[in-house]
Amino acid sequence: MIMEENISISNLNDFIFCPRSIYFHNLYTIYDEHLYHTTFQEKGKFAHQTIDLKKYSSKKQFLQGIDIYSEELGLIGKIDLYDLKNKVLIERKYKIKKLYMGYYLQIYAQFFCLTEMGYDVKELKFYSISDNKSYIVPLPTDKEKEKLKEIIHKINTFNITDNNFKQNPKKCKMCIYKEICDYYNDE
Repeated sequence: MIMEENISISNLNDFIFCPRSIYFHNLYTIYDEHLYHTTFQEKGKFAHQTIDLKKYSSKKQFLQGIDIYSEELGLIGKIDLYDLKNKVLIERKYKIKKLYMGYYLQIYAQFFCLTEMGYDVKELKFYSISDNKSYIVPLPTDKEKEKLKEIIHKINTFNITDNNFKQNPKKCKMCIYKEICDYYNDE
């Protein structure tokens, strides 16, 4: 019997970007992030600073950076904001140029965690801090929940030594772990 650990919601987006990045991220956790983070990661960290410090708002209607969990999906994580009054879950990003599948998986995972925890979520929204834009996201259907379960299964069964791995050269060029990845080729 395999004992599966809970998956961090942030790993969903990382896994979609590159399944190997989670492995490399875990290798780097003992080092200061400034040694390997790019400007993109630093801006992302800045975007969450007010949430992490719970200084987004002093209004009681906003839950900021709370821990969430889904026993059904085996997920743990944090939300950025949940507006109790308007029942809106908000995921903040520094700059949204495009809504990637990994973004959707993260907010859907947060939705399922919150609803399993007893919160009533009526609306999902992405917020782009640098340009002050909001993007309304339809609530997930059973189809999105099945897709999320499929990705969770892939994470739980991923083998970094699998020879069938296919890298994406465009993503590899953007990867902060490219220097230690044996699949990266800068030709």
